[in-house]
Amino acid sequence: MASKIRRGVSLYSFQEEMFLGKMNVEDCVSFAASIGAKGIEILPEQNMPSFPNVTDAEIAGWHEMLERHGCHFTCYDMFLDTKLRNDRLLTDDEQVESIRRDLALCNRMGIRNMRVLIFVRPDILERCVPYAEELDVHMGVEVHAPWYLDHPWILRTIEVADRLGTKHLGILPDMGIFMKHYPPELRARFEREGARPEITQFIVDQHEQKVMCEYTIYEVAVKMKGNPSEVRMAETLRHAPYANPKRIGDFAPYFRHIQAKFYGMTEDCRDPAHAYDEVIPELLKAGWEGTLSSEYEGNRWVQDVMDVDSREQVRRQHEMFKRLLGETANGQEDA
Repeated sequence: MASKIRRGVSLYSFQEEMFLGKMNVEDCVSFAASIGAKGIEILPEQNMPSFPNVTDAEIAGWHEMLERHGCHFTCYDMFLDTKLRNDRLLTDDEQVESIRRDLALCNRMGIRNMRVLIFVRPDILERCVPYAEELDVHMGVEVHAPWYLDHPWILRTIEVADRLGTKHLGILPDMGIFMKHYPPELRARFEREGARPEITQFIVDQHEQKVMCEYTIYEVAVKMKGNPSEVRMAETLRHAPYANPKRIGDFAPYFRHIQAKFYGMTEDCRDPAHAYDEVIPELLKAGWEGTLSSEYEGNRWVQDVMDVDSREQVRRQHEMFKRLLGETANGQEDA
């Protein structure tokens, strides 16, 4: 029986090349199609220069472009600019109106999943549920490190969804919460900035043992009298959790899309940091249906020493996905 899990790419993955003018949006979509990653996750504020005043003609142009490459939209990444004004934060009513604007554009674009920033309050989202239901858009709160699936803040959103009995509010996991090993790209960057190998090894060992990050930061900053680069590396442990992969099936009913975070892939197409080889089997066991959407964030950690090649990194991740999902070369599941 074929897996219900599909493969896709967030356009965020190609931010380096787009910023430098080496790729445009259609180049990104064309490449995604070439590796069988037909689902496209879009960041309208980054990818649509006319945002938020997007015309029907522009939306039609996007769909024509996607159709040329056999692709489709999977997710709309919203941003809530609570600091839009310099004299105050947005009021609750203004926040609701901003989210309602995004829901309307998401619907106009024919997208049924909207990534919600993690800091959006559950009570604000509760007020938005009627609009989401009317427009048939699922609002998925991004579960992003240092938060995790069982975090009280995340559970508050799930409690709201359960109380309302709605299928249009839930979560959206960022796979950064399954960082089993410290990313080598991060360690190498800190060493280039002056961190001593013996200190970086200590930090890596502490993460491997899952020692509470605040203890490690204290050890490096106070006891070892670490230099600035060493202290910064220790502080990254606050954003390097390793959630239990076996729990993801318990939360599967609440999400429809996954941001497949990664910092770098090895030449043999394995992720040295994130536990995809443990998470994906649990998703398959749960019968989860949705898209694994590549989110490459290694660019900022290597751009000081090499040209970033987001395409090759994303290609390698999808080779890993094909292996873990049991796909053959023609995209079908192995018998």
